[in-house]
Amino acid sequence: MNVTKHIAAAAVAALMASGAYAQDIAVIAGSIEDAFMDKIKRGVDDATHMVEANGGTVQYLRTQNYENFGPDLVTLINQAIAQGVDGIAIPVWVPEAQIPALQVARDEGIVIMQYNAGLPVQAEIGAVNYFGSDEYHSGYGGGRYMAEQGATHIVCHIQIPGAINLEERCRGVTDGATEVGARVTILNTPANLDGDVTGTAEVIKAELIGDSSIDALISCAEFGAAAAANAVEQTGVDLMIGAFDISPASLDRIAAGTQTMAIDQQPYLQGFLATSMLFAHLRFGTEIATDPVLTGPVIIDAANVEAVRAGAALGAR
Repeated sequence: MNVTKHIAAAAVAALMASGAYAQDIAVIAGSIEDAFMDKIKRGVDDATHMVEANGGTVQYLRTQNYENFGPDLVTLINQAIAQGVDGIAIPVWVPEAQIPALQVARDEGIVIMQYNAGLPVQAEIGAVNYFGSDEYHSGYGGGRYMAEQGATHIVCHIQIPGAINLEERCRGVTDGATEVGARVTILNTPANLDGDVTGTAEVIKAELIGDSSIDALISCAEFGAAAAANAVEQTGVDLMIGAFDISPASLDRIAAGTQTMAIDQQPYLQGFLATSMLFAHLRFGTEIATDPVLTGPVIIDAANVEAVRAGAALGAR
């Protein structure tokens, strides 16, 4: 064996054994204006301590908003590729934009870990695993729950039209509610109203005034429940309100009886597990036998709301 090659090989082996060989990963997430993503970040931040203790690094990359969502996500994927990361943890919200970019990343040897959204396309991007909720089954359970509580006409609110996870939620709501005898209307609001409680409340109010048969609403976002509660205050309509995801305010509404339920997917766990398990896979070669790893759905109503409040106050539920 060539002495120079032998020395080089030994140096690489020593470098890897000492932990000096770092695994760098990028975690890509949604809008900096989205409070839900802050809970994801809390999990990512906690997992980052483990990553850094083992010689790795974590970049947390977020879009500015949801108005140019697909192209913005592709920009972040390309940024991660250009920076030479070893792995990317990412939700797939806009498959037609993200899948080709993630396939390029995979072909360049970057390991993909998926979380939060896009379970149906996991195989197409070759993701090692998926951490999140099955959006269709979450919606199915929520729609069925509302119908069993007496709802006959449910509005399913989508705040970012075209996002695959939100479309799947409302498809599930429709199937679950229909099975129990209720009907469902889909309400799409413009992406520029994402997080806008006042603007969304005006749209919901118009729906309630225009169709007196509506007796329930399930929003695909927590802020949509706040908007629905505002619309109810302004119209006096008797409306059952549900939403995906939670906040201290939504838990207060559930406890007070002004919101019927919420569907929790535990975003803290999604961020924590996607980050830590991607790094562990790269650094130690570890794998989880369960695929996908489901963090939800969990339906929160008056029966269990108090048990969830402590975690929500700490920003982890």
